[in-house]
Amino acid sequence: MKILVPSTVHDEIRVPPGVTVARYDPRVEVPAEHHDTQVLVAWGNSRKNLAGCARDLANLRWVAALSAGVDGVIHAGFAPHVMITSGRGLHDRPVAEHTLMMILAAVRRFDLMHEARCDHRWDLSLGGVQHPGLLTDRTPGDGGLPGLGTIDGANIMIWGFGSIGQTLASYVTMLGARVLPVARSEGDRAGFHTMTPDHMGEVLPVTDILVSVLPATADTLGVANRQIFDALPTHAWFVNVGRGSVVNEDDLVAALHSGSLGGAALDVTDREPLPDSSPLWDAPNLILTPHAAGGRPEGAGEFLSTNIEVFHAGGTPANLVT
Repeated sequence: MKILVPSTVHDEIRVPPGVTVARYDPRVEVPAEHHDTQVLVAWGNSRKNLAGCARDLANLRWVAALSAGVDGVIHAGFAPHVMITSGRGLHDRPVAEHTLMMILAAVRRFDLMHEARCDHRWDLSLGGVQHPGLLTDRTPGDGGLPGLGTIDGANIMIWGFGSIGQTLASYVTMLGARVLPVARSEGDRAGFHTMTPDHMGEVLPVTDILVSVLPATADTLGVANRQIFDALPTHAWFVNVGRGSVVNEDDLVAALHSGSLGGAALDVTDREPLPDSSPLWDAPNLILTPHAAGGRPEGAGEFLSTNIEVFHAGGTPANLVT
């Protein structure tokens, strides 16, 4: 059995006796000498590479993606008999940390501090003496901090309560926030009681920060839209670290310009890289990072080693998607 491992994976991978490991460049098409591979590890692959693999690897039986979301792999066109697994669980801490950073930057308005610094301007409204506690009823122009000020006491809705959402929940709870978790089914997870999307409307009006960790599926396409933004209070922020396709970007831009939404922090967009012509670039009260929350799967070597052993023995590897 041959396994193709991309040059983007640096962890040591153990394989059973008789298994061959070959390296490949995930940015270009796989050379013909490796078209006989049975297992493809995918991490940082270009669309052209994945399409070529789907077309050329006739003996392929399993694509082991290290990304938490595998929409790019699924859309590449692999044969129905090819198993696809994800790297769910490998990105929990990095993505949760990045999300926490974006939340704190939003509530303390680090975006405005950076703008002031670029303008060589010492903005007294962002520092000095401020009102303590959560600022949800600030009057525009009152000279105080134009943000929430803290997450202590804030209602943070986490839309998509898998392992990343659960890790984030533990972080913000430690800082005094109240977590409102949303999942496909109601129940208890990681010490929190989840609600279904059908009940979001009941609590959106009291939500201070809405965080989306949703994957890209047919069901999530454009679900973060005007209806959602209008239901939030005007001081609320929307944060997206899931997939850009879940957001109706026209509706988001309109909400930011109208002031019906306090702000947004996006790590993902519908098209990446974000086109120069996108109105998001000039939208007010927007924090934007270039899909930087993940990118560093933790424990990938051990995870792959265990999954390869299971697969080689005739079992089903963990994190099976299709």
